[in-house]
Order: sequence, then structure tokens, then C-alpha cells
Amino acid sequence: GQGFWGDSIDAPVNLVKGSKLDYLTLDYLAEVTLSIMQRQKLKNPNTGYARDFTNLIQRIFRYIHKGGLRVITNAGGVNPLACREELLKILNNKIKIGIIQGDDVYQDIQNIRDKGVTFDHMDNGQSFDNIADRVYSANVYIDSFSIAEALEKGAQIVLAGRVSDPGLALG
Repeated sequence: GQGFWGDSIDAPVNLVKGSKLDYLTLDYLAEVTLSIMQRQKLKNPNTGYARDFTNLIQRIFRYIHKGGLRVITNAGGVNPLACREELLKILNNKIKIGIIQGDDVYQDIQNIRDKGVTFDHMDNGQSFDNIADRVYSANVYIDSFSIAEALEKGAQIVLAGRVSDPGLALG
């Protein structure tokens, strides 16, 4: 229903209104998007997710709540918990939201380096030390199994950060 952060939210709304869907997948993230969201979160810990996603959910809520539509997305960016809290507040806790976590490894970089991982550039061997003071975001891909588990547990919205691109649909 969506291919990037900033894509029109009218397209998924029209998809939902124009047909009987069981699942709607929405992809918001690219590497540059994650860095933008991380900068937002560093300035305000209640941000760091695709805030237009909450507007989309408000517009299609009745299809989720009454129609059985399930939404799977990486709109949680670097702060899926804050996105979840905002959705629950807006929708008066009338929805079950599964959160996929574990992709944000920013706080673990030094511990990983202490265990011998250098993060040196794969092509030219440049030391990570040359850029370490400018790194403010680090994410790894989460697979589709956690999405499937959230759906099995009854989540109406599965809200993730960095998951593999096909993982949104495979889950």
C-alpha cells in the first residue's frame, strides 16, 4: 500500500475502501529514513517514527476494527513503542498492536566492537574509528518470523522498525 515514507496516504486508503483486503503492508523505511528518524528521536524521545502513519490508521480504523483488516508495517522506525502509544491514545485502546523490536543496535555498537567486530569498511578497509563519532544510528534487519508470531497472537496492527523488505509480506 505504500513504498516509502512520504508516499501519499491516499493510495492505501483507496486500496482499503475499494476492495476487501485481509492484509495491508506498508513500507516506510530506507537507510536515509532511519537516520532522519533517529535524529528526530534524539531531539524528542517521543518521535522517531512515521507520524503520518497515525493519520492513515485513523482514516482506515473502521476497516481494521470491524472489517478484520490487518496492517503490517515498518512505520515504527526507530521508536515503535512511541508510535504504538500514540495509536492507542488516538484510538482509545480499541486495537491490538504487536511490536517488533530488536533491530536497533545503536547502544550495542561498543560492546560488539569489544568482542572483536571491527566494522571496518568492507571494500576499502577504512577503519570504523574514522567515522565512529559521527554514527548515531545502527539497525539490523529482523526476519518475518516475528511478524507471523504477532499475527498469530491476534495483532491487528504489526508495528516494526527495520524488517527485511519481503518480511512485511512473508510474515
